[in-house]
Amino acid sequence: MHPEPRITDRENVTAVVTCTQLEKRVLRLAWPVIGENVLQTMLGVVDTMLVAALGAVALAGVGAALQVIYVTTAALSALSVGVAVLVAQAYGAGHLTEAGRLARQGLIWSVLIGLPITTIGVPLTPALIGLFGLAPDVSLVGIDYLAVTMSTITTLTMMLLIGGVLRGVGDSRTPMLITAFVNLINVIASAALIFGWLGLPVLGAVGSAWGSVIARLIGAVIMGAVLWRGRNGVRAGGDGSWRPQLGVLRKVLQIGLPAALEEVLIIGAFASLTPVVATLGTVPLAAHRVAINVLSLSFLPGIGFGLAATALVGQSIGAQRPTEARIVATIALRWAILWMGGVGMIFLFVAEGLVRLFNSDPQLVAEGAAAVRIVALTQPAWAVTFALGGALRGLGDTFTPLAISGMVTWLCVALALLIVTWWIPALWGIWLAFLILGPFEAAFFWWKWNQRITTFHAAMSA
Repeated sequence: MHPEPRITDRENVTAVVTCTQLEKRVLRLAWPVIGENVLQTMLGVVDTMLVAALGAVALAGVGAALQVIYVTTAALSALSVGVAVLVAQAYGAGHLTEAGRLARQGLIWSVLIGLPITTIGVPLTPALIGLFGLAPDVSLVGIDYLAVTMSTITTLTMMLLIGGVLRGVGDSRTPMLITAFVNLINVIASAALIFGWLGLPVLGAVGSAWGSVIARLIGAVIMGAVLWRGRNGVRAGGDGSWRPQLGVLRKVLQIGLPAALEEVLIIGAFASLTPVVATLGTVPLAAHRVAINVLSLSFLPGIGFGLAATALVGQSIGAQRPTEARIVATIALRWAILWMGGVGMIFLFVAEGLVRLFNSDPQLVAEGAAAVRIVALTQPAWAVTFALGGALRGLGDTFTPLAISGMVTWLCVALALLIVTWWIPALWGIWLAFLILGPFEAAFFWWKWNQRITTFHAAMSA
């Protein structure tokens, strides 16, 4: 345990808020983030249910394509994470003009980097899907879906970046409301294009991809308009250059690249499990996709409190109040553990029912429910990684989460392969690896957070 550091002269007593006030700030920022992510996840759930109605082949093909999209988006998240941290720190220091300049540059670079990736990525879709070693009919669905969805990369990145900027200045309600509207459009457009409703053509699984294209384009336009007008004194419009500035890009990437690489490594690790699951058959592969959708619901509190910790720790560090940063992280950690642990307990008892929402095939339900139960037990450990990982990013330290999560996740992949090959040839055997190694990952995060915040406090006290 680390003793609570005393408040220094630099942390003026009149500027330090009470623990109760900080808890209210954490919750006020976290709940809309959780709500926004619930909406995003439910969108994925609804899309999966719509595609699942077409059969296991369509479900498995779309699942493979989405893994490629997740990796690509994670790579571009360097801009979102870097800008969000820098904006939060500038806002905490009271430098509103600088925060607006950083937000503007983030938008510029998201377009300059995102469009070439789309242009290059679309012709490569057959080769990318081919890496999964899927059956020909599954591959065909995946290729068609990926070719369309790749066109949403830039708009999706813009939405993530603007959402991060708004949260950095204390507004998490606006992104949630816009996400709700975008999701409604996505569900209507996807359903209509999949099944040919409202006089539209029957496109099958690829109709879900076109629904995402329409919804994300509308969402990016709305989010851009909000940031142009500004929130809490920070705006991208008005005076200021729209020329891309390499100096800002370097600062953004110094913080953002490790965070992006972390996401790529984690998503890549999960993607590398797909060929392993595929050896078990098409039904276990479809069950794997359903299990990920169900389990992602339990991650939402951790994501929400992690993002709240990033924004508020960043603001505290910008205002040179490390004691406040430590309290914020503790509050976020406590709430993340309570909520993720609680959701995990619920999933233990209703696993079959949750999986059956997607598909009633007995084998798929059995495979998916077993996986849900195993990972539900890992939720408290993952809560620590979400909350303290977010706090570390608020300090500007994105390398530590990269090192810890990247290493542990790939160790889980290696262990999962050994378990499936030599011990339990079933889907739940793969997830058992995460239950075994999760507590070690949480312990590493706890140690590094306490080390880093103590170092910050000592430096500011000098």
